[in-house]
Amino acid sequence: MDQIALMSDVHGNLTALEAVLADIERRGIRRIFNLGDYVGKGPRGQAVVDRCREVCEVNLLGNWDDFLPDPNRTEDREGLRWWKNELREDQWAWLRGLPFCHDFLISGRQVRLFHASSTSVHHRIVFDHDEAEYLSFFENTPATGDGPVPTVVGYADIHDPFLEEDGGRTLFNTGSVGNCLGDPTPVYVILEGVLDSPDPAPFSIQFVRVPYDAPAELAVARDLAMPELDGYESEILNGIYRTDFYAGTSATYHGRKTHA
Repeated sequence: MDQIALMSDVHGNLTALEAVLADIERRGIRRIFNLGDYVGKGPRGQAVVDRCREVCEVNLLGNWDDFLPDPNRTEDREGLRWWKNELREDQWAWLRGLPFCHDFLISGRQVRLFHASSTSVHHRIVFDHDEAEYLSFFENTPATGDGPVPTVVGYADIHDPFLEEDGGRTLFNTGSVGNCLGDPTPVYVILEGVLDSPDPAPFSIQFVRVPYDAPAELAVARDLAMPELDGYESEILNGIYRTDFYAGTSATYHGRKTHA
């Protein structure tokens, strides 16, 4: 059986990344696919990009990777300028040039990976989606290109791991390595099956939580005088999205919308 580790949304959190990579290595997994968002939010995007280029066989485009280095970006604040300038200029081009999606076959299942949705890295579909949104994950679009329609789709972006099966299709979210919400413990996914095989064979999707030293990561951000430090602390220590933290709102239970 082949194993592939899927990770996403490291967001400059090198401490969490190294903990996850160590767990992957202990398991003897040699293939790592990254679903994007290497930078922003955390203090060491430059080191995270270099590390992921070194160890990940597949690297995909995330929304932060696209908009943060965009020379035409109109949204601006101190944090965005800091995270962009912490990167090298050659990394700006590498990030924006990453592919949108990755398709492959495993145990007779056609798999597609992308960051946020089948149409754009900037189009977000949350856990509480409806049937039309669910079905949209499995469509070919100008962004994905033509090809075999997937029966298994993995995505990232929302920092909220889950798995859903319906109508012979499987949708899952990898959660986040560096900035997971709810439970802030880094999470990644292991796919297991027979890679490149069109024939049905055993197949599994496993979510793995990896504890790490979050206070040490926060200390690095503090030493580097990273902006939005209190928002970062809220996310990596308490799993509360910085937007909610700054607005003074608390997270509530979310359940599946009723399908039409």
